[in-house]
Order: sequence, then structure tokens, then C-alpha cells
Amino acid sequence: MVTNQLDRQLQQIKDKGRIGLMTHVVIGYPTLKETVIIVKTMAESGVDFIELQIPFSDPLADGPTIMKACEESLRSGTKVKDAFSIMRKLTREVSIPLLFMAYYNTVFKYGVGKFCRDAASAGASGLIVPDMPIEEENNEHFYANCQKYNLHAIHVVSPASTDERLKINARHATGFVYAAARQGITGAKGELEKTLSSYITKINNIFMIPIAVGFGISKKEHIQALKGKANIAVIGSAVIDVIDSSDSKDRERKVRQFLKKLKS
Repeated sequence: MVTNQLDRQLQQIKDKGRIGLMTHVVIGYPTLKETVIIVKTMAESGVDFIELQIPFSDPLADGPTIMKACEESLRSGTKVKDAFSIMRKLTREVSIPLLFMAYYNTVFKYGVGKFCRDAASAGASGLIVPDMPIEEENNEHFYANCQKYNLHAIHVVSPASTDERLKINARHATGFVYAAARQGITGAKGELEKTLSSYITKINNIFMIPIAVGFGISKKEHIQALKGKANIAVIGSAVIDVIDSSDSKDRERKVRQFLKKLKS
């Protein structure tokens, strides 16, 4: 695979000996216009990667915060074509790698090859599709199309993943591997799982690429706890909680403030 923007950002993080930060937005929440403003604010605040989630009506891995954001975005009429338009606009205006996060039904319905082609054309550096199992690749050709269009297909693993399954994913994974910090759904939590450290060690022993850890990461103490173990901390629901609790006039400032506190 030809080096893309995501690889260059990972190398920069490695060279500086720091942990990277990836944040998450739901496209069209609160509005399409505000999605653009929020993503640009995140990039200006020193975030390294941003997941742009295409809203879906049955987001299996997502907790109440992201589910609500998806529902409201869909209710306001957000379509997959809007996601490509937003990605195309943002990749011209921010210098960090942007990734699409979607569920496979969206990709399948759009057309796998067409989706990957259009995502790459819009400037996406990779795709996070947590419900696309590697075992279905012979039928779906999702990973082959990602490779064809120079997109990193980010594999998602969890504490429930067996060693055998981790090894299968490790043979095919590129970019970084997304490790869910716990079983279950997304959502900000006060404390990290006690078994997280040993779980990350196991993943480090199996995967030869950087590790991103998400699900429940919500404050700077969590990020500090991951330093030296993981390469990227993923903040999803906690950022959307900030968006939820702000009115439109104050939203940009509050997101900036939250991220500054995380990175301090």
C-alpha cells in the first residue's frame, strides 16, 4: 500500500515520542454546517486524527450518546452523499488525516467498490467499519477495495477477541488497530478497566502496527495512563457530551476548551 496521510501522521507522532489523539463526530450533528466548524476546531486544537461517522439507524457498537446523535442527524435528513461532500470540503481545509466510520450496511447498500472509490476521492485516509468481519472478505471484497483505493481499513478488536482472531486480524491490518477498551458499547466512563494494561500488552505482542484505544476514554488521566502502552487515545462520546451540553453560540469555545484540557 502506498503511504498516505495517515501513515505520515503516525510517523510524526512516533518521532515526537508522544501519544496521538483521535476524536469523533457524527456527520450532521448538530447540523452539517456545525460538523464542519467542530472538525476544524478539533484540528486547530491539536487533534491528530478525526473519525467522521456516517449516521446509521442501528449503530451496534454505539452507546446512548452517539446513538442519539445518529438519530438526530438522520431525522434532519443527513444522507451518505452529504458525508462525502463534508469529507471533500474538510480535507481541503484541515491538514490532519480524516477517516470515515460507518457500519457495513451503509457501505454494502452504496456499493463496496463505489464507496471506497468515493471515500478516497473525497480525501479520506481510511475507513473504520467495525462490523465487517475478515471472514467475509471472499464474498465482500471490502479490504481489497480499500487497498485498491489506498485507504487504510482499520480493524477493530475487543477484549472478547480470541488470540486466534487477533492473529487473523493482525495478518491483514494496516495503519493502526482500534482496540475497544472494554466489551460492550461506546460511552464516557470514570475509570478504565483494570485488565486494560494486560489486554494492550497482548495486542502489542500480536500486532506490528500502532494501537488506538477507545471506548470509555474521557479525560486526561486516561490518556496519561495509556502513554507508553498505546499510540493513540480515542475520545468519542465525551466530545459529543460537550457538544450536547453547549448551545450553538458557545459550542466551538467549549470543544476547544475541553480538548485543551485533555492535551495539557
